[in-house]
Amino acid sequence: MNRNTLRLGILGFPLLIISACNSPSSNVQEEAVTKQQADVIIKELRDMRTLLEKIDKQTQSPAQQRRVPATATLDIKDPGPILGDVAAPVTVVEFTDYQCPYCKRFAQNTFPLLKRDFIDTGKVRWLVRDLPLGFHKDARKAAQAAYCAAEQDKFWAMRDSLFRNSNNLGVDQLKAYAAELKLDTRAFNDCLASERHLDRIDNYTRIAGSQRLTGTPSFIVGKTSSEKLSGRVIIGAQSPAVFGAEIRKLLMPAANTAP
Repeated sequence: MNRNTLRLGILGFPLLIISACNSPSSNVQEEAVTKQQADVIIKELRDMRTLLEKIDKQTQSPAQQRRVPATATLDIKDPGPILGDVAAPVTVVEFTDYQCPYCKRFAQNTFPLLKRDFIDTGKVRWLVRDLPLGFHKDARKAAQAAYCAAEQDKFWAMRDSLFRNSNNLGVDQLKAYAAELKLDTRAFNDCLASERHLDRIDNYTRIAGSQRLTGTPSFIVGKTSSEKLSGRVIIGAQSPAVFGAEIRKLLMPAANTAP
């Protein structure tokens, strides 16, 4: 029996229990589940979960088993798109994928609050890096569209459009979003048809891999430096409170005092 067959069998077991409990032919006495029976079912489900976790761990590659680092260091001599004061004391680097639903949730729900409280107040500068995941077929092209828009000073506006329309990022749609932003569509379309910016996107992906960042969104939060950023890694669309706590810690006078 292979792993997938075993998984289906295990996952199907609770459904058999539910089906039996809801069978029309069951009489009233048979439908009643005692506490003892419920406890047995719960134990079985826990055992199944443990077995599945063991199977997953055994079949993961060594790279998959490596834990995400708590901290990371990036070369930021090429800062890419910047939002906020370039001299802000704290820098956040965001690795994103325009087809990632968690990236969209962060961009639409959390980022506006961080922008209001930290970027617009001069405390944080925000840098964007691309990490288009292989199973998101339009993410790399969407990232290129953002840089094509950046040639006309519309990176952040295009970024908003891409996340707002993350389920429709084909080339024709990307051109339509450029037209909605009143870009020079001929220049934008020529850029999109070229290889421009793809090297940068691929390099950002390699940099993420070198730091063992394989999922999106991923963030590095650290004290501002001109060439390198060293700081804490935050994974996922975390709440504003998670980011705020790390940023405020770096803004404290003690954080800026050499040991």
